[in-house]
Amino acid sequence: MAAMILGVVSGWRPVSLGLMSPLRVLTLVAIALSWSSNMAADGPRALAVGQHPEDQRLQPPKDLDGYFPFQPPATPEIWERRATQVRQRILVSQGLWPMPTKSDLKAQIYGRIDRGDYTVEKVQFESAPGFFVTGNLYRPKKIQGGKAPAVLFAHGHWADARLSQATDAELRNEIATGQERFLEGGKSRFQSMCVQLARMGCVVWQWDMLGDSDSQQLSRQLVHSFAKQRPEMNTTENWGLYSPQAEAHLQSIMGLQTWNAVRSLDFLLELPEVDPQRVAITGASGGGTQTMLLAGIDPRIALSFPAVMVSTAMQGGCTCENASLLRVGTGNVEFAGLFAPKPQGMTTADDWTKEMSTKGFPELKRLYGLLGGADRVMLQRGEHFPHNYNAVSRTAFYNWLNKHFHLGQAEPVLERDYTVSSRSELSVWDDGHPAPMAADPQFERGLLKLWTADSNRQLESMASASPEQYRQVLKVGWDVVLDARDPAPASSLTWVLKDKQDRGAWIQMAGLIRNTSRREEIPVVFCHPKQWNGKTVVWLTADGKSGLYTTAGSLVPAVQQLVDGGATVLGLDLLHQGESSLDGRPLTRTPRVKNPREAAAYTFGYNPAVFTHRVHDVLTAVQYIRGHEKPSSQVSLIALDATAPIAAAARAQSGPALNRVALHLGEFRFGRVLDIHSPDFLPGGAKYGDVDGLITLGQSELNSMNTSDPIAAATWVMR
Repeated sequence: MAAMILGVVSGWRPVSLGLMSPLRVLTLVAIALSWSSNMAADGPRALAVGQHPEDQRLQPPKDLDGYFPFQPPATPEIWERRATQVRQRILVSQGLWPMPTKSDLKAQIYGRIDRGDYTVEKVQFESAPGFFVTGNLYRPKKIQGGKAPAVLFAHGHWADARLSQATDAELRNEIATGQERFLEGGKSRFQSMCVQLARMGCVVWQWDMLGDSDSQQLSRQLVHSFAKQRPEMNTTENWGLYSPQAEAHLQSIMGLQTWNAVRSLDFLLELPEVDPQRVAITGASGGGTQTMLLAGIDPRIALSFPAVMVSTAMQGGCTCENASLLRVGTGNVEFAGLFAPKPQGMTTADDWTKEMSTKGFPELKRLYGLLGGADRVMLQRGEHFPHNYNAVSRTAFYNWLNKHFHLGQAEPVLERDYTVSSRSELSVWDDGHPAPMAADPQFERGLLKLWTADSNRQLESMASASPEQYRQVLKVGWDVVLDARDPAPASSLTWVLKDKQDRGAWIQMAGLIRNTSRREEIPVVFCHPKQWNGKTVVWLTADGKSGLYTTAGSLVPAVQQLVDGGATVLGLDLLHQGESSLDGRPLTRTPRVKNPREAAAYTFGYNPAVFTHRVHDVLTAVQYIRGHEKPSSQVSLIALDATAPIAAAARAQSGPALNRVALHLGEFRFGRVLDIHSPDFLPGGAKYGDVDGLITLGQSELNSMNTSDPIAAATWVMR
């Protein structure tokens, strides 16, 4: 314990609390040797027995079927800042911050079919070494003006989409209800789109979603139907997708699909006939999700048309549409807003998008108007149709593309019938191009290992070559991982005194720090000396505020020494600790959404981790102290047990609000947590240097340690 307080262990630099004389510090250290958490009593209460804080975080977590409204900003400047934050959230959640190394695509184009006014070809390329993207390339036979516009077509959740054809019964029903027009061309809505765009003079790339058609290196069950954690994949080495380690490194199916979309755009722009100023993306359902994300993060896209997906309601039900961190505090309408003021269209159907005309689209229209582009966003309503990308919706896209890419087509642009290509004509794998091994667990592990190594290599190189750039990359990453929040308005932080006792030389005050702007309440106790020296120490323990007390009800010796030395000590019950616990017991498994599928993204894609909430509690307490009418000359933080990672994260987020931090991380690493519902589980926690990255971020610019030793860096206590 002495080593914990002074920070003197192998490779640690001594840390002065700056609260008392060296003799008194040594006395504190000696007394602390006998202190342990099992000495803690219940401590003073802020609430009556059986009562809980009025804290919205104690409610059931939000899920993908929640309500996701969008509030347009007041000014373009406010939106610019917000849009940057949301883009960074997307990139971080997808494992694309920083962007992975772009290796040679090794694209192969072959199997050309000549259809008179357009051609169809087979394509395969490697988005990462050994990881294949497959699809078909449609090209016009004649290109006007030297360069052709291009369209990326993401197909969504229709099984075997690119290679599928409707049955006779399905097609007749769609023709009868006005969804399709041709007995031949109507067999494939996917080919219909590509053929018509090629006839309009566009180069079109349609690629396979993972686990679909020719993309079978990861199985359809794994990609779209994952339901139960796999113990054999939940290891600290050679882990698989959906494991705690994959989540801690921000590796997901959705991230892989987003990466394939980025590389698909790279592939299109390598074609010499493509006009880089006129590249569009469209897709419906899950393809609409891919459309929103790529359009939102990649400035090379000039026009976006996400169909039947932009909504304030359901956000995407498949595992391939969900990633941890992605929709915390945001949602699909705001994702679509990232594209403003560039041309964007969208459609509705008799599904979760049916209220878009009154909930979501008016707000998007106001955003576009704010940015000077009110006429560059449109909604094609189709609530009388089921979930679709039918001929009516496709025509809306053709008209929108024709208008903004100046294609010169007579409107409305109508499809003409065509000869549907067979599976064998479109399938990428053949005798001359054998398919890679399908659904191999070793491939899955190897792909994530490659992904991890590339990320680590980039960060290490950056740390050596450009420390400032490295810190900035870490800051953005950790800001998303820890859901960094702007300080609450001073008026929203209030103190509610519940109990006050005179303990002789000091006063004990139990109550609540209330954050009304976020509907949060933190039970706390202040141990305030009557002869206060102006310094305050926030002391975290695994037992919450009761950890400041012995079983006899007196302060533990180390805390007593701080109070005797003139410092105020604050103990608090972090979320799900002490009085912030609904059942009064220590938290062993964090809350999860009702969705029975054991994919972390269903919970942590919409809600911060418990760990993150606890960091927020610390920051709220520190902000309250700093804003108090009797300001502290120095605020310090001590965490000597399992709360040390929380303290490290709070220090990294606190800026100058904390002057001193003493903590003991021991062997803890986020990358070693083996349960997605452990209180220590943190999506993204291992991506940016793990706890070492937090320590690096928390270093004061005036008092940083120049070292490459991660242990020394991880144990540096900052001013």
